[in-house]
Amino acid sequence: MGIVKISDQMHENLRVAGTALSRSINAQAEHWMRVGMLTEMHPELDHREICQLLVRAELAGGFDIGMAVNGLPAKPRAVANGKH
Repeated sequence: MGIVKISDQMHENLRVAGTALSRSINAQAEHWMRVGMLTEMHPELDHREICQLLVRAELAGGFDIGMAVNGLPAKPRAVANGKH
């Protein structure tokens, strides 16, 4: 684990967003980093698709850069009643 230096304003932004979303400052920062990394790697995806990707990655054992580079987890197949 390392230390990342950020501006006071960004720290405040993380604090506010983290509190609103029931995340710690570190968890909020990590979430934004994951979303940003995936946005750069897959500009064809919108925010909703990136969030779905993160959920699928978590269900598959967690997010790692190899998954993001080598292939996205498959979307779950819909069942007859419309649930995934």
